[in-house]
Order: sequence, then C-alpha cells, then structure tokens
Amino acid sequence: MTFAVLRRSAFLFLLPGVWLLAGSCSQPAQRAGLGQTVVYVVRHGEKDLTPGLTDPPLTPAGQQRAIALRTKILAQARPTVIFSTATTRTRATVQPLADERKLPLQTYDAKQPAALAARIRRDYQGQTAVVVGHSNTILEAVEALGAKRPVATVPDEQYGYLFRVTLPQDSTQAATVETQMY
Repeated sequence: MTFAVLRRSAFLFLLPGVWLLAGSCSQPAQRAGLGQTVVYVVRHGEKDLTPGLTDPPLTPAGQQRAIALRTKILAQARPTVIFSTATTRTRATVQPLADERKLPLQTYDAKQPAALAARIRRDYQGQTAVVVGHSNTILEAVEALGAKRPVATVPDEQYGYLFRVTLPQDSTQAATVETQMY
C-alpha cells in the first residue's frame, strides 16, 4: 500500500468519528441526555395546633401523610434532591422519603422562592426535586419555577395538595403544573 492510500483510508476511517463529535457539541444539554426537570411542591403534613407552640411537630395524621407522600412520589419518580424549610413539620413531612432515597435534606428560605427556583434550574437540570413548604409559600414556589398558579390559595386546613411542576429542557417553553392529591 502506498502512503497516499493509507492516508486516505485513515481519513475515511476518522471522518465519521469527527462528525459525531462535532454534532455532540452543538447542543450539550440535549446530547448529554438531560431532559425535563420535575419538581414536586408540597405542603407539610398536619401540624399540632396546640396554642403557644412556635415550631409545632406533625400530628399522627401528619406522620401518616408523610408516609403517604413517600409512597406517592416513589410511585412516580426517584428524587435526587429534597428541599425543606427549617421547621420541624416540613422536615418531618419529607424525612421518610429522604430516608428511603438516602438523601440529605437541603434547607431553603421559603421567603426566597426565586433563589430556590434558580438553584434548581442551575444545579438539578434534568433531575427530580421535592420541595416542601407551607400553605402560604408553596404557590409562590410554583410560580417562581415558571408555572401558573394552579389554585387561588391553599387553605390553612388543606394538607393534601401535591403540585408536579415540569420545567422543559427548552427554556423558551413555559413550565407546566399538574395538581394531584395525596
């Protein structure tokens, strides 16, 4: 074989690999297999209403709801991160899920929903997150994630809402929200 034939053979052999490599760099998020980001936003379980408690724990019904939440979410997804406010009731609501998934609870400030949404978009793209908050903060979290408010308010006596927010891979598309009960 002549040198020219060897050079041509090497070129033809390497050309498809170079073409594939170039194509994989054109859209890194799509090529890396990152799909939609899914965020489950939920209120804590039933809390102890004893007057004077500054950080009330869950009631037995709230503890049962925490187990139901674990079952409901695990039937749909495998979360990779769990966010909770610093209160006892929010942490206790997602602790069964965190234990099952062997995940630490990440604390967030419920008064800063935009910061939480930015963190999820930046650090957990293409993954599944769970956010537990309060009746007066979870709808703001849904909106900060880019979805429309699914209900006008969450009444203080309502604990069963579970909002599944889907953030599309294409940031020009709107986030969607699905309302579930558990």
